[in-house]
Order: sequence, then C-alpha cells, then structure tokens
Amino acid sequence: MSFNILTPNDVAKQIAARVKARRLELNLTQEGMAARTGLKFATYRRFEQTGEISLKGLLQIGFALNILSEFDALFAQKQYQSLDDVLNEQSVIRKRGKKNE
Repeated sequence: MSFNILTPNDVAKQIAARVKARRLELNLTQEGMAARTGLKFATYRRFEQTGEISLKGLLQIGFALNILSEFDALFAQKQYQSLDDVLNEQSVIRKRGKKNE
C-alpha cells in the first residue's frame, strides 16, 4: 500500500508544469506568455521554475489561457442533494476558532 501525499509546493510545481505544457502547445515563448498575461518576464519565468506566483498572477495566466472559469469551482458552495441535507447542515452548531494570543 502506498500513499501519494502532495505538499502545497508539489501541487504548485505540478500546476506550473501544466501551464508550461499548455504554453508549449500554443507555441509561445516564456517572453510571449509573460506579455500575453501582463506579467513581468522574470515573474513568469520564476513561476515555471518554482511554482511560486501570486494568486492574481495565476489568475492572469488562467485568463490568458482561457481557463479562468476553472478557478470559479475552487471553494464553491456545497451542493446539496436534498432538503434534508440543508436542514441537517443548519442544525450543526458552529464554533469559532480560538484566537492566538
């Protein structure tokens, strides 16, 4: 039995690799992609190498690749299957997290 546990850094690098593959499919250079996204070349290059980028920068890349709508599904509101699911959800007592002092 093996588990494949990804860290946030692993996921970021995988996303960067997929963006790079899409860029190459479109026959764009890093400079061309940076220009298309409105990002500085160094920022875009660092993203492809490390996976590090701001959320806004990642959204700009999504817009340039015409996949911005895929981000809309992130953290989407829960979809209920029945009225009972809604009522059960509302009956759960919500607690606040503790403040760090």
